[in-house]
Amino acid sequence: MSLTDSPGTPHMGESVPTASGFLQMLGLSRPELRAWALYDWANSAMVTTILTAVFPIFYAKVACADFPEMGASYYATATTIGMVFIAVISPLLGAIADYSARKKQMLGGFMALGLVAVASMFFISRGQWIFASFLFILANVGANGSFVFYDSLLPHIANDDEVDRVSTAGYALGYLGGGILLALNLAWIQKPEWFGLPAGGNLTPSQQTLPARLSFLSVAIWWFIFSIPLFRRVSEPRPDRAPSEFQHGWIGTIHVAFGRLKETARELGRYRQAVLMLAAFLIYNDGIGTIMRMAGIYATELKIDSGVIIQSIMLVQFVGIPCSFAFGALAGKIGAKMAIFLGLMVYMLICIVGYFMTTGTHFLILAMLVGLVQGGTQALSRSLFASMIPRDKSGEFFGFFAVVEKFAGIVGPAMFAVINLITGSSRGAILAVISFFIIGGALLAMVDVAKGQAAARPDSEPSGA
Repeated sequence: MSLTDSPGTPHMGESVPTASGFLQMLGLSRPELRAWALYDWANSAMVTTILTAVFPIFYAKVACADFPEMGASYYATATTIGMVFIAVISPLLGAIADYSARKKQMLGGFMALGLVAVASMFFISRGQWIFASFLFILANVGANGSFVFYDSLLPHIANDDEVDRVSTAGYALGYLGGGILLALNLAWIQKPEWFGLPAGGNLTPSQQTLPARLSFLSVAIWWFIFSIPLFRRVSEPRPDRAPSEFQHGWIGTIHVAFGRLKETARELGRYRQAVLMLAAFLIYNDGIGTIMRMAGIYATELKIDSGVIIQSIMLVQFVGIPCSFAFGALAGKIGAKMAIFLGLMVYMLICIVGYFMTTGTHFLILAMLVGLVQGGTQALSRSLFASMIPRDKSGEFFGFFAVVEKFAGIVGPAMFAVINLITGSSRGAILAVISFFIIGGALLAMVDVAKGQAAARPDSEPSGA
């Protein structure tokens, strides 16, 4: 039997029940697959509105209104604190979830933390940068912590021939959900009178910020509502040990989890291809993260209109929807590894376009290229890694994946800052990002996918399967 057998759920390797051709094509043929992918739809609203578009501006103009010159520094510091914290604890949490069969419970706990933090942003007033930073750190920890356990459920719900399409479907739904709510948020921020909100002159500070603060509240509601299907439809994977072995309280569970981490560290040699994949991902994802984080600042440096920058953010969201699905289909024909290579080649082109960029039109073209490959490249990286790890330790391995994912993006921006400082321009920095895709691609070329999957498969299949 599969680790996740439940009534109506096919065993690993068995034929998938007949479903509509459209859902089958998208990789969402079963209710638990759709419920799992819908969490990307739910959580991506936090990513687009809080991390990307609305909260950063609100933080600089409202929370740091008394000293705007420090806003970027404080925001970067809060981001780093949240990322480092979740990266450090992710492997241990993953081990606990694997050992005690608490993946969904821990996902829910981190989600609740993020929900409360985001909803509480409604109460941020002018000059409250400490309060805003604290909530932002908690929101980051909540969202990224939940994704450790969300990702670790993937190899349990998807058959081996489904994992690429299911992963890319999740990213595509994330683009769609995040894009829809962001569009609504921007509409009532820019045209509050359309929604019966205070507009015009002579507004109090609270009335001026009400649309933005309501957008934070809407993210919490959206995140909660669209997460419900995952908790109802996706089964908790059973632990790989008898219940009597771990029913000795949280202290004992944590002690055993540390032991499992040590055991996993010793066993990494058995999964060398998965480790090599992690190393490749660390480097090329640093390049992806650098482009994501620095594109807006780079465009601002080139005096591109802020309206064009916002339009570009929206363009990435909606171009990413069909392209993520397309990457899943492409991986089915040429393999996930080759599809990732194609994505990295497009990213190299993005760096070249960015180097020569001078106008808003150029930035829109760059955004279209990013939307073309961003979701597909990251989704296939997730599914390729999932195919080369033992299912009974998916939480631990995705804990390590989370460490790599969070620390990726530290070197790139630092390099960006140094080159900018030396040359006085970011053009050389954007071109230098190509090196991350070349080195990461070279490491990816060394990954023997078939060998990695063969090493994981004996541990993935339950005894007697």
